[in-house]
Amino acid sequence: MKKLLLLGAFALLGGAMQAQEGFRLGGHVGAPLGDASDAASVTVGIDAAYMWNIAKGLDIGATTGYSHFFGKDNVDDFGFIPIAASGKYKFAKIPLFVGLDLGAAISTKDYINSGLYIAPRVGYQMKRAELYLGFQNIASKYKNHDYYWYGDNNYNFGAINFGVNFFLK
Repeated sequence: MKKLLLLGAFALLGGAMQAQEGFRLGGHVGAPLGDASDAASVTVGIDAAYMWNIAKGLDIGATTGYSHFFGKDNVDDFGFIPIAASGKYKFAKIPLFVGLDLGAAISTKDYINSGLYIAPRVGYQMKRAELYLGFQNIASKYKNHDYYWYGDNNYNFGAINFGVNFFLK
């Protein structure tokens, strides 16, 4: 019932939906998950993309940005720069969308390899901005084992993020 009420509220508050072809710029904040939660307390980042509307409700494009993980205790901060293809589907009757970014994430630290980047998200679209809840995962390897990084050297640096993007024309 709560989900139905929330969906109805989104539909009433939605405003006009339109194709959002062009630049998208925003930011996110989140909680690290998986192996990243052992070493980081919070993640923040910036997002940038260029999207093309290829069919009604369907946009594709390229995205990049930066995600910074703040290290816990004696662990250094670390970050990734994603370079990915991006897709987004906007539902016709309600101001909601689903999206997926898939590509590579370049590590900003020598001791962490770059890796596969995947970031699904769901969100609420307004005329000039969007709010989203997303999951970000980077499959990577850690080069130097220490107190916080145990077992094999394959890691998933993940986060659950809340973000906002603004459409720039």
